[in-house]
Amino acid sequence: MHLLNRSGHAPCWRSLLLLPALLLLCLATGAEQASAHNVTAGDAGYIQEIWGVNLIPFAYLGAKHMVTGYDHILFLFGVVFFLYRMKHVAIYVSLFALGHSTTMLAGVYFGWNVNAYVVDAIIGFSVVYKALDNLGAYQRWFGFQPNTKIATLIFGYFHGLGLATKILDYKIADEGLLPNLLAFNVGVELGQILALAVILIVMGFWRRHRHFMRHAYTANVVMMSMGFMLIGYQLTGLALAS
Repeated sequence: MHLLNRSGHAPCWRSLLLLPALLLLCLATGAEQASAHNVTAGDAGYIQEIWGVNLIPFAYLGAKHMVTGYDHILFLFGVVFFLYRMKHVAIYVSLFALGHSTTMLAGVYFGWNVNAYVVDAIIGFSVVYKALDNLGAYQRWFGFQPNTKIATLIFGYFHGLGLATKILDYKIADEGLLPNLLAFNVGVELGQILALAVILIVMGFWRRHRHFMRHAYTANVVMMSMGFMLIGYQLTGLALAS
């Protein structure tokens, strides 16, 4: 399902007033670090100091990353926005998890050296892409609908690669590397389930509101704006680092 302002009314201006506040919140969240994939100083120190197999700590770090990764949350929010059946939610989330897991594990294990700013800019673009998809922009502008399942899988690859670029910044001990990475990935997926559960509960109540479709337009515009902001952060960081 896609949204083309089907309510027949202009978006709720009271809701639109929330846009500047939400953008400022995103700005404040990212002011200290331009990327949602950054590992905190404490976690980074811990990763660098331990060696051997540490399944529970790495699983915890993976879950923590997921529930605090606002780029992941925004993209997941967009993916499930118009999914009403749990079967469809499971399919899309599984595709995202498959892509995310594949490149995160392979990127760290094989030491892929990819520019983090470019990858995170693409991740920001994934949020913009999904918001425009929910708004029905592609059908309106180009007359066709891109395959949403393939897009979810491909952007999942980039989300996982974005995390891999940050983990590689910290020298993880080779001893126990693969089990630790698998534990980290399990934690990421558990965190994703937790975040998804919260999103679906909130969406369930929100969809009962009689003005849901009108507010849905505003919500996707806000999400798209946040995606553009994430892109801007990364391109600015890339320019300054050059």
